Parts: sequence; structure tokens; C-alpha cells
Amino acid sequence: MQRGRELFPFLYMPTLVHPASPPSPATPNKEGIAIIGIGCRFPGGVNDAESFWKLLEDGREAVGDVPADRWNVERFYDAEPGIVGKTIAKRGGFIEGIDQFDPQFFGISPREAPYIDPQQRLLLETAYEAIEDAGVVLDLDKGTDIGVFVGISHNDYQGLQHTATDRAGISAHTPTGSAHSIAANRISYCLNLTGPSIAMDTACSSALTAVHVACEHILAGHCKTAMAGGVTVMITPDGFIGFSQAGMLSPEGKCKAFDASANGFVRGEGAGMVLLKKLSDAIADGDPIHAVIIGSAVNSDGHTNGISLPSPEAQAQLVRDACVMHA
Repeated sequence: MQRGRELFPFLYMPTLVHPASPPSPATPNKEGIAIIGIGCRFPGGVNDAESFWKLLEDGREAVGDVPADRWNVERFYDAEPGIVGKTIAKRGGFIEGIDQFDPQFFGISPREAPYIDPQQRLLLETAYEAIEDAGVVLDLDKGTDIGVFVGISHNDYQGLQHTATDRAGISAHTPTGSAHSIAANRISYCLNLTGPSIAMDTACSSALTAVHVACEHILAGHCKTAMAGGVTVMITPDGFIGFSQAGMLSPEGKCKAFDASANGFVRGEGAGMVLLKKLSDAIADGDPIHAVIIGSAVNSDGHTNGISLPSPEAQAQLVRDACVMHA
């Protein structure tokens, strides 16, 4: 289900970048954006870019049964579609160790940590790892001019801290621990980053929209370097139930896009952050360059046959817009 949409058709892996011969874009807005650092957590035991590539090279399936520490699968599962309060799917892409976090490393007290959404914790960890991967040294005393752009849409964890009749589980740290705005601001706060700090929710396009907006801020000169990405963690069965009622989930837990046998999508979770900088600046600063974004665009479906249904015309226009950005 996706209303806003984004496209990065010109994301390429550089084979050789020579500092003496930087590219000469026709206009500043056509300069590429270098990805100089990566931090990630994905299903299949992926904890960094290297293990992600290894997963792809090995062709391993990262989809599995719902972990026992999330919810009672059998209680909410029914193979018959449309049963009230039930889901026809019990498989998804889940990451490991969402309960594991070292709060004091980030200057967070053990008292506050349990009230912080695991999504915020994962963003903190992957943001720090992206900075570390890039070899950037932060000035924790005076601050570092790095923007933070985060895509986030789920809020399962907040619901675990109270029931319909009991609010005793809510603490002074619950509001900041679950607020989407803090998902970005906590990174800026803990690492003393002084650039723009923005969280955005465009459903399943949130992370890529965050990357697009970060690129726009860099090209406009609002910040030289930006952190961008997103996170999703599935803690309750609510999303599974809702998407099942809408007939969107694959009962067998397999995505078969563009195939005649396709019968729905598979939900997944993860966190990923990239550190971005203008390509010319990255070359001049001697930064490692994982890839370069040289075109991106964002649009929306407008009015369609249903709010969750895409528009082929809008998708085609998005491709054209992204290509124009590069032309």
C-alpha cells in the first residue's frame, strides 16, 4: 500500500573514481550524490553491507515464521480468508535481537531505555555505524553539521505500554520514546548533529522519500552531509490482520511480483541508514564511495480506484521525471 512514491533509477556502483578527474555537471542540481557510509539491519542475520551482499550472493531466503517473542501466531492465524481478527499469513522477514541495546553507549539511562521504541534504537545504531563506515570523526562537543532524514511509519511499541483500561505502563519517557519526530531528533541529539533533523511518513516509501529529501537538501546547500534512511519493526499482529482483511498478504509467505501465480506480498522489517555527500565533495575529501545517486524523483498517484491502488500513469511519469533530473 503506497501513495507517495519515489524512484532512484540511476543508482550505480562506481568501479573507479580518480580524485584528479572529478565530474563536471552542467548545473549544480545535476551533480551526483555519493553514498559514503552504510549501516543496516535486515532479515537473514544481516548486520552490515558485507553480510547483505553475502545474503544476495548465496541466494538465501530471509523470510521465516513469526518469532515466538513477537506474538502467539496460532492465536491470530486462520487459513480461511476474511475471518475477523485473524491473519492468513504467519511468515515474514524479521530481524534478530530487537530487544538488545546498549543505552549507555549513547548516553541514555537504563531507566529511559525500556520506553524507547526499538525502531529508534535501531536507527541510532545504524546511523552511528554509517558514520563509522564512512570514517567520519564527529565533534561531540561542538557539534557536526550533518542533516538527519528518517522514514518511519509504524508505532506498535507504544501500544504495548498500556491497555484499554490501564495506563500505568506509561512513563515520563513514553512520549519521546514513541514519537516519530524523535526518531530523527534522537540521532541528532545523541551524536550532536546540528543539520536539519526531519522524520517523515509516506507509508512503504518512507525511507526512499527520506533519501530523496536528503539529496535535495544537500544540492540546495542546506547541509554538506546528510544521514538518511528508515526503519520498520513489527511487534504486534495488527498490521498482519489489517492487510489480510484487505486481501493483500500472500498466504504462503512468498512474493511473486509480475508472475501469474502472485497472490499477495510478504511483510518485512529492518533498518538502514546511508551517509550522503555531493560526489565532488566526497572525492575531494577522500571519502569511500559505495555508490552514486545521479537522479531521483517523487510523485503521488492522485485519485485512483482505491486509496491503496497504484496508478500506472503516475508510475510512468515518475520514471520520466527521474530521467529528466539526470538529462
